Amino acid sequence: MKVTLLKTLTKEKYSFSCGRWLDINEDDNEIVRELPAEGSLVTEVMPVIKYRVTVCTGTADEFFVEAVTLKQVRRVRIGHDGKGGSSGWYLAKVIVREEGQPESEAVEFPCYRWLDKNEDDGQIVRELVPAGESPMLKNVSYHISVKTGDVPGASSDSRVFIKLYGEKADSSKETLLVSDNDLGNYFERGRVDEFTIDTMDIGKINRILIGHDNVGLRCGWFLASVQITVPVQGRQYMFPCNRWLDKDEADGRVQVEVYPSEILPIEKLINYEVSVVTGDVRAAGTNAKVFMQIYGETGKTELIILENRSNNFERGATDVFKREAADVGKIYKIRIGHDGKGIGDGWFLESITLKRLATKTKDSDKKKKKKKKKSEEEEEEESKEEEEMDVYTFVAHRWLAKDEGDKELVVELVPDGESALEENTYEVHVLTGIVWGAGTDANVFLSIYGIGRGDTGERQLKRSNNLNKFEKGQVDVFTIKAIDLGELKKLRIRHDNSGSSPSWFLERVEIVDLKESTTYYFPCQRWLAVEEDDGQIVRELVPVDEAFVKKDSENEGQSLATLGLEQKAKSTTYTVKVKTGDKKNAGTDANVFITLYGSKDDTGIVSLKASKINKNKFERGKVDEFTVESVDIGDLKKIKIGHDNKGNSTGWFLEWVEIDAPSLGQCLKFPCGRWLDKSEDDGAVERIIFPAELQTTEYIPFVPYEITVYTSDIFGAGTDADVFIVLYGSDGICSQQKSLCLNKREQRMYFERNSVNQFIVELEDVGDVIEKIRIGHKGGGLNSGWHLDRVAIRRLLPNGKGSETVTFPCERWLAKSEDDGEIVRELVPSEIFTEKLMKDGTLKQIEEEVEDPLEVHTYKISIFTGDIYGAGTDANVFLNIYGDLGDTGERKLSKSETNFNKFERGQEDTFTIQAVDLGILYKIKIRHDNSMFSPDWFLDKVEILDETTEESFVFLCERWLSKKKEDKKIERTLYEQSYDGERNSLDGSSLSLSSQDSSGNLKETKKSSLVKAAEEGSLIPYHITVTTGTEYDSSTDSRVYIIIMGPQKVQTERLWLDLPEGKDEFADGSVEKFSVWGLDVGEIKKVEVGHDGATPESCWLVEELNIVVPTKGVMYNFVCKCWLARDKGDGLTSRILNILDADCVNTGVKVLYEVTVVTGDVEGGGTDASIFMTVFGSNGNTEEMPLEKNGDRFERGQEDSFIMEIADIAPLRKMRIRTDGKGTRPHWYLERIILKNLTNQEVATFTYGEWLSKLKNAKGSLVCEMPAVINDEQMMEDTTYTLQVKTSDIGGAGTDANVSLILFGENGDSGTLALKESNKSNKFERNQMDEFSFSDMLSLGDLCKVRIWHDNKGIAPGWHLEYIDVMDSATDKTFRFQCDRWLAKGEDDGQLIRELACANNDILELKERTAYEIVTVTSDREDAETKENIWIILEGKLGRSKEFLMENSSKKRRFERGATDTFQFSSKNVGDIAAICVGHCPKDGKKSSAKADVFWHVQEIIITEMELCNKYFFRCNVKIPLRYKRRDYKVFECAKVTESFASKARSLVPVKYETIVVTGFEKGAGTNANVFITIFGFNGDSGKRALKQKFRNLFERGKTNRFYLETLDMGELKKVRIEHDNSGLAPGWLVERVEITNSATGVTTIFPCGKWLDENRGDGLIWRELFPRY
Repeated sequence: MKVTLLKTLTKEKYSFSCGRWLDINEDDNEIVRELPAEGSLVTEVMPVIKYRVTVCTGTADEFFVEAVTLKQVRRVRIGHDGKGGSSGWYLAKVIVREEGQPESEAVEFPCYRWLDKNEDDGQIVRELVPAGESPMLKNVSYHISVKTGDVPGASSDSRVFIKLYGEKADSSKETLLVSDNDLGNYFERGRVDEFTIDTMDIGKINRILIGHDNVGLRCGWFLASVQITVPVQGRQYMFPCNRWLDKDEADGRVQVEVYPSEILPIEKLINYEVSVVTGDVRAAGTNAKVFMQIYGETGKTELIILENRSNNFERGATDVFKREAADVGKIYKIRIGHDGKGIGDGWFLESITLKRLATKTKDSDKKKKKKKKKSEEEEEEESKEEEEMDVYTFVAHRWLAKDEGDKELVVELVPDGESALEENTYEVHVLTGIVWGAGTDANVFLSIYGIGRGDTGERQLKRSNNLNKFEKGQVDVFTIKAIDLGELKKLRIRHDNSGSSPSWFLERVEIVDLKESTTYYFPCQRWLAVEEDDGQIVRELVPVDEAFVKKDSENEGQSLATLGLEQKAKSTTYTVKVKTGDKKNAGTDANVFITLYGSKDDTGIVSLKASKINKNKFERGKVDEFTVESVDIGDLKKIKIGHDNKGNSTGWFLEWVEIDAPSLGQCLKFPCGRWLDKSEDDGAVERIIFPAELQTTEYIPFVPYEITVYTSDIFGAGTDADVFIVLYGSDGICSQQKSLCLNKREQRMYFERNSVNQFIVELEDVGDVIEKIRIGHKGGGLNSGWHLDRVAIRRLLPNGKGSETVTFPCERWLAKSEDDGEIVRELVPSEIFTEKLMKDGTLKQIEEEVEDPLEVHTYKISIFTGDIYGAGTDANVFLNIYGDLGDTGERKLSKSETNFNKFERGQEDTFTIQAVDLGILYKIKIRHDNSMFSPDWFLDKVEILDETTEESFVFLCERWLSKKKEDKKIERTLYEQSYDGERNSLDGSSLSLSSQDSSGNLKETKKSSLVKAAEEGSLIPYHITVTTGTEYDSSTDSRVYIIIMGPQKVQTERLWLDLPEGKDEFADGSVEKFSVWGLDVGEIKKVEVGHDGATPESCWLVEELNIVVPTKGVMYNFVCKCWLARDKGDGLTSRILNILDADCVNTGVKVLYEVTVVTGDVEGGGTDASIFMTVFGSNGNTEEMPLEKNGDRFERGQEDSFIMEIADIAPLRKMRIRTDGKGTRPHWYLERIILKNLTNQEVATFTYGEWLSKLKNAKGSLVCEMPAVINDEQMMEDTTYTLQVKTSDIGGAGTDANVSLILFGENGDSGTLALKESNKSNKFERNQMDEFSFSDMLSLGDLCKVRIWHDNKGIAPGWHLEYIDVMDSATDKTFRFQCDRWLAKGEDDGQLIRELACANNDILELKERTAYEIVTVTSDREDAETKENIWIILEGKLGRSKEFLMENSSKKRRFERGATDTFQFSSKNVGDIAAICVGHCPKDGKKSSAKADVFWHVQEIIITEMELCNKYFFRCNVKIPLRYKRRDYKVFECAKVTESFASKARSLVPVKYETIVVTGFEKGAGTNANVFITIFGFNGDSGKRALKQKFRNLFERGKTNRFYLETLDMGELKKVRIEHDNSGLAPGWLVERVEITNSATGVTTIFPCGKWLDENRGDGLIWRELFPRY
């Protein structure tokens, strides 16, 4: 019998002959055979070899294995299936040799380990390596977490297997039998099982195969994901799967190949083999938990627990462990000990051996060079010799027991044979404070750190010289033995909060190094207590100079502790916020602890006991805040957080941990989103979490200040109120407002009569000089009045060699019932006291007076309430005044000096405020608290008089502060009337150091940074619309970002799409719109969209992404329909979309303009009406655009500047402004509007200087038109239009309806003109001529069309119009518009609206021949010019021109660098020019090789057709090479056409447009609302037309409706606006698409929509702009 293999592609053939039995009862009883390949393609047939395998347990068993030769046997894998009764097995070794070889050739594979689920590491399959090598060190551990999905029926009872495919090799198929986290039942719904596979290093993992054997009752399985962590490689792989592996689901597969979605770098670890020998003495063994820590030249490992499933550390035994830990370089010591728990915990430790692979780097370079020449095998040989082992032996030979030897449970050992390091003894003196209740009964632990020589680890302080330890005022002495630490740098001391009164006030710790006999002083002077101070029960202390400590002890009586500041400056305070998830049973009552790991060290275990926010910690959906202090642990890398699983409901769902370090200016977010619960997820109750890069925020670091408050010694001076402070530096820079007490209890303790209280706070750095402070309290409580004597603020000098103290005297009451009733005071410094540490160790002290401090000024504030109905208020009013030197802080305006009842209609109230000189006032913030009966308040203005300098400042308001009226705000920021700086205050950025929120330097230039960037053209706006899907769990509350990428790695920065206030998530089905400014990347190639969510919970389904780039005139629409989620789809939270997958629509290029709107300084000049602007240019006009109010624009006397995108229609001619006359203040006094083109800096001014108001304007007009004034020249003339309207002479021609019309001309349109005042009393009668006159109009130049309509009112409204004549007095021209048609429902085509073309236009007959003017612009760069000739051919719609030669002569040089040359040629008319061919030929016409690389670099070519004056622009910007042959030329397509008015007017002929509207097919898609359409073409628009048909039910679900509209030809259609009026029952409407056919040309344009016009869906719009799909 034989097997043949045929490779079908190449017809290569291999055969494998066998000719033997595969039968249990025949031959050698084998049912598996290996066959070597034979045939013409095989050079040598491999021999089949019999291997004799000896398996030694206690006895030796021999087996024969027959296989194709393995050459050298390198590895043996041996295991069992774990079935049967006592399946556990202790394997000593395996011996393998080829049959027929001598015994000496046998290879021995030692094991000496259990293959037992309940012993050692629980593995029942092992890979062995030959004797002399360590399998523990050689094998790499792959930690595999398998997550089963949280869907019904996801669990499986089948056996799961996995195979890893790596770059170097593949692992074999491993069945996952024994999990590390032992959840009892594997692969259950929503759980995570963890397995370890120990195998050879297969390199970087490319993919995995995972599946199951489909056996058992419930064998189907829903696999969510697999995560593989390989610490030895320093990598973590995510394999998202999210699918069924089930015969009956989806595609029926039960195994699947998965590729990694991301590979994250993690901390790289190495393998250590730890052998521990327990002594052979009586009771030597222990059952306690044994731990060790390894110290090396480059650092230390984390604490390593030595335990596994076996019973270890028995008398005389050797236990071997494999552990992965950091590579610490050369090892100089280890520490080993146990926790003393359990029965018989005493342990006699004989010795420890550590092994690890030595990392030799020297030879590896050579190896790489040789690699090419050597075969694989030799290379492996070589690498084998290289990997040596480092072996360290540590001899202990001692007891670790409470009752033996020195009674210590921890010992530090140095490697055998290293004598450089000796053991040292440290004498520790712990001084407990003399405060009431200072002592503690808790267990105290101490760890001492040396500089560069490691630490002692945590040691319990047990045996003191006193029986009762840590009592008030007592000194306890302990000894600690450790390997010499060198100079000490810090210590960590903590207690475990046990016992009846655990709170402890620690004065200081002194440590005597007995070997060096030096003493270190570690002052503390703080509580370690959950209820006191900041709630910490662990403190890290740094040593200070003896001089500072001695200074304290000399004058002990009166001075307070003064060393807290030095300690604070050296330590880092972390504010730890912990968010518990908002899930059922998410909260926990267990004790939670955290460890912060930095790049240099970790904080040790910190218990999170004292939450600053919630009494009951870790409750569902809550955030708890804790303080952790530590000294110099480096950059935070990761945290470990967990709980002890004690108490009733211990399971805990941790959402995230946020760690803020103000002194580093960094806030890190550690997302978790998982259970810490024995019965959920992977059953772990502690987790290691890494920071999410995208959620890190950085800011300017804070600095520590020591604030000492002296309360006066007079009756009633003390207070229990909440005292706060604000510090001011120069230029108005200030810190945030900070309460000095952390809680009510501290408020009661501090600020008593004649007391001195000291606080250390971290605040923003306000610079070198503290100009003033503001201190106050919030009142409330019984006796809140407070008499403050003075405040002293101390901070360190920059080099840390001393400090300076600034004193601020006060000596006044802060009480409502004393003095002037103020409870906030501003203080200025009087003296500065400096202490410097000199080189000789002494302290030098200097006192000096402060030179000319700021004075205290009195400010008289007059508040004018408006004189309109309901203007007064009874609410409490608060005011903050800002000047260039700072602000007053918010003050309540309580006592009016003029009226008993404050803030009533039409009255003036006066208040006095004292504050340190603010300099020049420029803005105020005023608000009320909306309390009492009628809180709504109309504030007219505020006047402030600085009584010291007699300067007066006026702040106009004229607005409501009301929750019901106008913009519903009850806080306003008002600027001084003449102020012209930057206005948008930096609100919300609490970390900006400027005075609370003012903009630092006041009279800065007015330009905002955005305008500057837009002028340079570096930043452009992008409009982004994001639609979220509607499936379950689609929404996200993560921050979403987008990155736009151009060619060659040019990309914007990460543009965050932050939701507006009031929205906290991208809700499912929602449409969110954003405008962001980003780098102009040129042509967009790709877009990355993602979010910063890093927990499994943060999923987001992106339905659609739309990006509009106005300055490029394009819109990209991506239909994504993809998950960005950790555990959905492919597990990615960001995606790169290729622009080729987007629908690209041209929306017309927009130009950025800076728009400045000036509102008149007239009483009541401001408005909150909606304002709309239309701009007209000689190249068309914009649509009506809203001018956004944005909170405080368009107020009296203001100039408001903002950037708008306006169509490219320059040169500008005029502007139309319309207000809707609505709102609480509908009247607006518009002074003028200025438009500045940001690309070419051209400025146009439009002046009005009048009211827009139905009441205050003489004509009651809400619309105004203003001509553009550019360089003092008015761009349009004023004129009077006289219209003569002739009604036809046929029956029923007259009408009584109201007629309106619009004139269209060169300079735009006239706006709607109502034909009201005729020279005849009864207008529009049969055969009658009516004359209308419109004065004060702007001349539109030559007219081209009229749109005329009537409203169909009255009896027999149908009207037959003969013609209209329009006379323009400025140009003295008359334009005739012929009609001769009905405007009637029942006649003709039933339209009530007609567009009429101007009859004057027909005169222009197009001639066959014409002239072309060609303008060339040569680039302004070196080597751009040419001395040769250029030729050009025009390709037009009507044909191709002949070749025009543009000659260069020596007399008249052309095509010089930067030059513009003009040529004129006569030719036949080629119609619209689509492209040009340009070539470069020698002057003399000769072939000449010498001029081979001559180029002409051309920038731009502009061609004007002289008859109609249409201009065609070609943007070239390329080199054109000199060629003799005419074949070699460049082709340029037309980039832009400016069509002349004459040309446009020529094409105005009436056209019928067939308009088809298709309604969608979803439920509720139809509408009964009235629908309107506006069609836009390159030659104008149709105006807003109603889509109606008599007696038809239109726009029903799934239906198509057809309408006919007649207008003058609009040219190529560019967009459609479709809208409805939201009337009727269910007005929501789903429009599928609109199709418009020009019946004259037969061209159909399709406008896809596919969106709802519904107030209650998506973006809530009931109008859409649709762009054509070609």
